[in-house]
Amino acid sequence: MNKTMEIYEYSKELDLRENKTKRTAKAFRSGKEEKRYWIILITLIAFGALFSYGLLVYNNPVPIDSPSFIPVVKRRLVALGAMFIAAICQSLATVAFQSSTNNRILTLSLLGFEALYSTIKTSVIFFGGTTALIDFDGVGAFIFQVSAMVLMCLVLYGWLLSGKYGNLQFMLLIGVIIGTGLKSISSFMRRILTPSEFDVLRARLFGSVNNADVKFFPIAIPIVIIVAILLLAYSKKLNVLSLGKDVSTALGVNHQFGVIYTLVLVSILMSITTALIGPLTFYGFLVATISYQAAPTYDHRYIFPMALAIGFLVITGAYFLMNHVFSALGVVSVLIELLGGITFLIVILRKGTL
Repeated sequence: MNKTMEIYEYSKELDLRENKTKRTAKAFRSGKEEKRYWIILITLIAFGALFSYGLLVYNNPVPIDSPSFIPVVKRRLVALGAMFIAAICQSLATVAFQSSTNNRILTLSLLGFEALYSTIKTSVIFFGGTTALIDFDGVGAFIFQVSAMVLMCLVLYGWLLSGKYGNLQFMLLIGVIIGTGLKSISSFMRRILTPSEFDVLRARLFGSVNNADVKFFPIAIPIVIIVAILLLAYSKKLNVLSLGKDVSTALGVNHQFGVIYTLVLVSILMSITTALIGPLTFYGFLVATISYQAAPTYDHRYIFPMALAIGFLVITGAYFLMNHVFSALGVVSVLIELLGGITFLIVILRKGTL
């Protein structure tokens, strides 16, 4: 009897110890991986800051002691600000989108933002001519383009994902169909344009920081900051959503609401960067793919900063090297898209499936 009581008391003591001990899953498998993560992140931030400084002051035609030096730096600062906005929007949006869909091969072009942007620009010059496209460049036009893209996401994808038969794969299929249809419409209108109108339109459809206007920043920057904070605050839920619908539902997360909520935030980020700079199809995919290799963790609280640092380094490094080293001013976005497209093909060939 005494022995039984001793065993009971001992087991009770063990239960109390277990309750006092907090069991938390670590973001990294070992301290070595965590140390490597911080070293890579700090190195990326340092190189990004170095390229930023180079873009501001390197190869400045005005001497540093001249009064005209500061105005030149301010003009370059606008382009640098556009790069930072693009890095935030593309990196966070791509990582969040791939996590919510539980697929690291999908690109944001499936949502049809670039096709809608191209159709809007083509329609303006098709119905109004070159003058109308040039005039379609104010704050009102920026707000209209952002609102149109976000509204399309809210109405279409919110409807497709809601209800009893809401299905993510069906939504992506509809996105591909809509994007293909819009591209066909814009392609048809471009064939009817005159060569001069086509040249003007083509210049607007290329993604470039030179398309950014400083008057859009007071609208874009606060929205981007708010959405970025919301995504960072939603990191723990994204950790669960990335496991798939069945697992996330079993763990008590409303998968349908989580996907819709994430898509709304992603649509806001993508609409802003597309309306501000232009379409960048594979830039976000390139950044996200590298981020997964540089940050060996499931925790989005660590993946997001790594993606942002890589995105900023890629775009600033590309512009600095192509503008000041190789003197190729117009091929920066083409080069980024080429590298992103090659990365996309490599990932597909390695995995063999979507």
